[in-house]
Amino acid sequence: MIELQNVNKWYGAYHALVDVSETVRAGEVVVVCGPSGSGKSTLIRTLNRLEPIQSGHILIDGKDIHAPGTDVNAFRSRIGFVFQQFNLFPHLTVLGNCTMAPMQLRGLSRAQAEERALALLDRVGLAAKAHAWPSELSGGQQQRVAIARALAMQPPLMLFDEPTSALDPEMVGEVLLVMRDLADDGMTMVCVTHEMGFAREVADRVFFMDQGRVLERATPEEFFNHPQHPRTRQFLSDIRSPFREA
Repeated sequence: MIELQNVNKWYGAYHALVDVSETVRAGEVVVVCGPSGSGKSTLIRTLNRLEPIQSGHILIDGKDIHAPGTDVNAFRSRIGFVFQQFNLFPHLTVLGNCTMAPMQLRGLSRAQAEERALALLDRVGLAAKAHAWPSELSGGQQQRVAIARALAMQPPLMLFDEPTSALDPEMVGEVLLVMRDLADDGMTMVCVTHEMGFAREVADRVFFMDQGRVLERATPEEFFNHPQHPRTRQFLSDIRSPFREA
């Protein structure tokens, strides 16, 4: 589904992604983790061209998505992206948020788009909020609507960029539950997250990044119980002992 070949990304003199070469298979759930500033969010944003790259290639379903002439809008319509900050349209109801893109980009009738949207809102536990405004929802509810909105385009690939980082702790679980259900259904997912419980329980593989490089890629069992890279071992030690004395 995804192939990265020697991908490099700079912000001015800062080398944000360094020779990244990885693959993600169809139906696989990959969690990308690492310390702040490691390149996690930059990496995931290159997968739908929210960030350009300076060298290398990124192939989605065999197509080089950064090649000149790529129809970016058509390409992005096939990839669901869930942001940290929800990014719902405040002037549209929950239902309106979930029907606009399928009607405008897929040519669905209003009735078709609403039928699909209501089924997805039911799936994320928010069918009763279809006619509410985003401002009337909690953060966890808004993020679940954002997931339903992304799914309304029936994408073969879902990308999550720290989808729970802006939520209060009691709201995190409801969003992770929806993501877990998607994984159970075989959705291809790449998730940047600090939720290590989710990585342990749901991921097929974990990528660990630091200073723009993927230093380790492993199954959750190998990653958490037998990390190979010294930086990975340090990272896991730090998150397990946050109040350890210096």
